[in-house]
Order: sequence, then structure tokens, then C-alpha cells
Amino acid sequence: MNTAEPSTAPPLPCAPLTATSVVRPARPEDAAALAALSRPFVHSGALRPRPVSLYAAHAADFLVAEGPDGTLEGCLALRVHAADAEGSRGPAGVLYNFCVARHRQGSGLGGRLLRAVLATARARTLSALFTATTGGGGLFLRYGFTPTAARLAPRAWAESLDPRRNAQVLVRSW
Repeated sequence: MNTAEPSTAPPLPCAPLTATSVVRPARPEDAAALAALSRPFVHSGALRPRPVSLYAAHAADFLVAEGPDGTLEGCLALRVHAADAEGSRGPAGVLYNFCVARHRQGSGLGGRLLRAVLATARARTLSALFTATTGGGGLFLRYGFTPTAARLAPRAWAESLDPRRNAQVLVRSW
């Protein structure tokens, strides 16, 4: 039998809290917390402002990362759009309101949320996922998204984009 000797090396840093966060569907009662989580991103210009009532009405679109203390540490919404009238494309999804609390950025939590939404999109057999970002989009690019033209996205969503924001539209198809 082998036994390990106690290490004299300094202890390793603790694993990021991502392992203890729970990714779950949002509930209407999460609306105020979703708005609070989003507020710093609205102030920075990365997100458009949304009233709490809109978060409540569209709670079913959101996946949230809930920390061990019950606070929301991240969120990402997926809205499904029906197939184009021409029938040339199947139903597509749009990702929006992607937020990770400042103290959790860089911990892998954003990737965890994005992987969960990608799995949901595959299970719903969506033809493509679109998003718009005012940032560099690095996380999306690492997960297979590529730049595209807004005209290729679901029409209702593409028409809602504010050209003054100069957002880059990205797509992932499978």
C-alpha cells in the first residue's frame, strides 16, 4: 500500500468558484437580480437598458449562474426565432444579455454559460445562433462563432439592432 506524505509545498490556490455555481433556467422572480447584474454593462454601453418587467416577461430565455450564496453571478439569454418565411433556413437563435459579474470574470463562468446555451440550441435543432457584441467577441470566436452580416440573421432581430452602437454580428452554425 502506498501512502502520500504531507506536502511541504505551499498549498495550491483554490479552484475557481465556477465548480460550485449552479447553471439553471431563470425564473420570473430572478428579474430584479438579472437587472442588477446587467446594470454595470448598461452603464458601460455594452448592453441596452431593459426594465425589470422585461426581464420577468422573458425569464424563460435566460440561463443564470447562481453562486453558493444564491446571488446571480452570470446570465445569458437565448431567444428562438421561427424559420424564415421562404423556408430557406430553419429556426435560428439569438443570444443576448450576456453578463458575468466583475468578480467572476476570467474564472471560466462565461464559457460555462455559453456551453450550456450551445447545448440547448443543439437540442432545439436550431440552424444557427446569432449574437451582436460591442466588444471584441473573443469568447464567442473561441466557441466557433464567426463574423457575419446582420441581413443573414432573423429579420426581426436584425432590424432591432441600433446602428449607432456599431455592434459586430456573429454567427455559429452547425
